[in-house]
Amino acid sequence: MRNLLPLISSHPGGRSALTCRYRCGDACFHETPNTSDNAYVGDAIAAAASRRSLLRAGAVMTVAAATGAVAVERAPQASAASGDAAATAGAAAEAKDGKAARGLRFSPVAPNTQDTVVTAEGHDQNVVLRWGDPILRGAPAFDPAKQSAKAQAGQFGYNNDYMAVLDVPGERDHQLLVVNHEYTDEVLMFAGYDPENPTREQAEIAWAAHGLSVVMTAEERRLGRLTAVPRHHLNRRITATTPFEVTGPAAGSELLRTSADRSGKRVLGTLNNCGGGITPWGTVLSGEENFNQYFANPDKVTDPAVKAGLKRYGFKDGASERKWERFDDRFDLAKEPNEAHRFGWVIEDDPFDPDSTPRKLTALGRFKHEAAEPRLTTDGRPVLYMGDDEKFDYFYKFVSAKRMMKGNSRIAREHNRTLLDEGTLYVAKFTGDSPSAEIDGTGKLPTDGEFDGAGEWIPLASGDRSFVDGMTAEEVYVFTRLAADKAGATKMDRPEDVEPSPRTGRVYIALTNNSDRGKTGKAAADEANPRNANKHGQILELTERWNNPGSTRFNWRLFLVCGDPEDPSTYFGGFPKDQVSPISCPDNITFDAHGNLWISTDGNALGSHDGLFGVATAGSRRGQVKQFLTVPTGAETCGPIVQERRVLVAVQHPGELDGASVEKPASTWPDGPGKLTRPSVISVWRRDGGDIGA
Repeated sequence: MRNLLPLISSHPGGRSALTCRYRCGDACFHETPNTSDNAYVGDAIAAAASRRSLLRAGAVMTVAAATGAVAVERAPQASAASGDAAATAGAAAEAKDGKAARGLRFSPVAPNTQDTVVTAEGHDQNVVLRWGDPILRGAPAFDPAKQSAKAQAGQFGYNNDYMAVLDVPGERDHQLLVVNHEYTDEVLMFAGYDPENPTREQAEIAWAAHGLSVVMTAEERRLGRLTAVPRHHLNRRITATTPFEVTGPAAGSELLRTSADRSGKRVLGTLNNCGGGITPWGTVLSGEENFNQYFANPDKVTDPAVKAGLKRYGFKDGASERKWERFDDRFDLAKEPNEAHRFGWVIEDDPFDPDSTPRKLTALGRFKHEAAEPRLTTDGRPVLYMGDDEKFDYFYKFVSAKRMMKGNSRIAREHNRTLLDEGTLYVAKFTGDSPSAEIDGTGKLPTDGEFDGAGEWIPLASGDRSFVDGMTAEEVYVFTRLAADKAGATKMDRPEDVEPSPRTGRVYIALTNNSDRGKTGKAAADEANPRNANKHGQILELTERWNNPGSTRFNWRLFLVCGDPEDPSTYFGGFPKDQVSPISCPDNITFDAHGNLWISTDGNALGSHDGLFGVATAGSRRGQVKQFLTVPTGAETCGPIVQERRVLVAVQHPGELDGASVEKPASTWPDGPGKLTRPSVISVWRRDGGDIGA
């Protein structure tokens, strides 16, 4: 095996201790919140194996000719294996003439640790937005020595994550960019910052740096360069103090009422916004992820039911990391225990109406939301797929009870506004189809040549009806993790972003890693999570029955098992491993117009910086991973958007390494030595003006 780059961190994956501290409150170093005894995938494998002949005989595979979508019932295993063998052989033959999948025809970037954005040869880049850039009217230019909460509320927020781009009617050369701001790194924001004694002004600046930014952008038609349009009338900041409306079946619940909001229907702010999605009717969704870290004193809560819920969601006893409870009682659970229940939701915002009130959608359940990606059922009802980003937690979907209305009339807009408030919330249960003896934790493929199986969607609640014994519907929505425990959902390796293929309908799930897999007292490897001490993660491919997202049955297989290609535990869709880029810790994912999956990484455990990768999902090049770029020192690759002539990437937390501070920066990106390190959004385009990967 070739020598790999040295590991840069002893923390899970390749994350620094600083990232663990500020991003998720050291979640990996606390007891895993999921202590339920529901079945793991491996527990069901033996039973599944006895039915294997029935699965083989009864499953069929069809192709939807009009869309090219693959139906969800499995083909006989022998046929699937021979098909993959043929694809692998075809890929090897095609490699001789140098052809790559359309959209991925670029020279891959080699793994590296350069303190800059390194792109594939022949590409240029520019910074579209930096933390602190003024976007609202009246906002001042960024000056770290004179920063204030008022200034930050009109400036681009910190630690950009998920991004959405929307076309603007009548504006050919303009697009509206929506960006999540996941969390703040106070030690990298404020000179002389004392984590034990933050000031009120620092706390209020951090509140204003959270949330979302909506910014108009202008494109250079000849190239792919994108620039922000400051002070545009559609520009908006949503922060930790912006009023939100609570909607759906849990709105008004006693579990959501506080001394400041007796109605349980109005919340201030959104926190730790990570993945998201764009609805078919043009609004933007954003998931609240590691919200637990912002609250103090869960050990002082007296209600046993609330206390059990706080434990299941990973709340840490004592003071919070940022000490916000000193400046606002809502962050002190000893005083406001229900305030914690008002975070952990998917929010919905209309980016074309900056005066609208964003909403928290309780019908979608409360957990550490990493994504909210939509599809439509065959009869036009929206479906959302959602991951809960924690070790051994679950994968969910929501199926609306009502059909979407097309068009942009007032009636259609008002109707579509209600679609995510009525429907059924489900959690996934995966079953493998190989004998348990073949899943030994090493990542070795079973004899049928794939990690694969079937699954079912278990209903949790619909409207005011609960399907979980011993829990009301309101309790299911507020304590969704506990409901999924009772329902017997499958424990996964940190389900993060999810993306349905616009071409085939197949749903791709990024399972980032799980260092606890196989440890004493923890779940051992199973067919969906086939490696113990899983440092590198995997991508799972899920196909709904009859390709209808409203179905309650599905089939699945692992598309990628990540890591160094020379590691025998890795798998790249059957593609020859000597022709792929090393990839570790998949996080955010997206599709391009050619049906290729693009994967950004978080915490690369192979020693290189994180990056963005493209991989074909069909044809003879299926599984060939190619690295397109790497990000600077300490940074994570977030929110990728791959358009015809540009790639957008959110470079999150550059310089976030142990011991780093304003005075001792670990990175000089993006503005060079002597300047403050600033999270930023970049645009990348071909130097010759051609299409990406053409």
